Amino acid sequence: MKITEIRIKLMDEPGERLKAFCSITFDDSFVVRDLKIIDGAGGLFVAMPSRKLTARCPACRTKNHLRAQYCNQCGIRLKEQPVAKDEEGRAKLYADIAHPINSRCREMIQSRVIQAYEEEKARSLLPGYVPSYDDYDEEQTAEAAEPISRPESQHKAHADEQAVPPPPHKPPETVPQKRRDGDLGAETFEP
Repeated sequence: MKITEIRIKLMDEPGERLKAFCSITFDDSFVVRDLKIIDGAGGLFVAMPSRKLTARCPACRTKNHLRAQYCNQCGIRLKEQPVAKDEEGRAKLYADIAHPINSRCREMIQSRVIQAYEEEKARSLLPGYVPSYDDYDEEQTAEAAEPISRPESQHKAHADEQAVPPPPHKPPETVPQKRRDGDLGAETFEP
């Protein structure tokens, strides 16, 4: 099995430990996305894609992350879950989704990814640089993060208000009533 392609997305935050995301392709046939290149105490290393570990709510059986204090579904207070520890005694809150099974494979992946990261950093200094990484959800995230524009009068009115949760949903003022003139069940709204 050979790594046939590596795509890197550099992160722009100086001083942060997360340096880049990447995807790797094996034998032009299988892609693993969302590997992270992290600047650790011993230098750069590659973290495999992972997910948060969860536990079920005792009342509604909904999954919640291990450190959640309240259920995301029913809102009851959750008991603190016992958390497994790694070899160094740190709480294990994430589990790898995809990972190498032996150290030889891990070292091969890490050396190739870090080499590609260094090459991508050098390319990023050239004019007209475009990252090779496909970030499928970036456009949706950017759209969701854009502020909603309001007229200036609303800005002033809302600036003075305290953050108050919205009231519960109210039923509509009008209730649909069936016509009785044989109009095949058409509805009309009467105040």
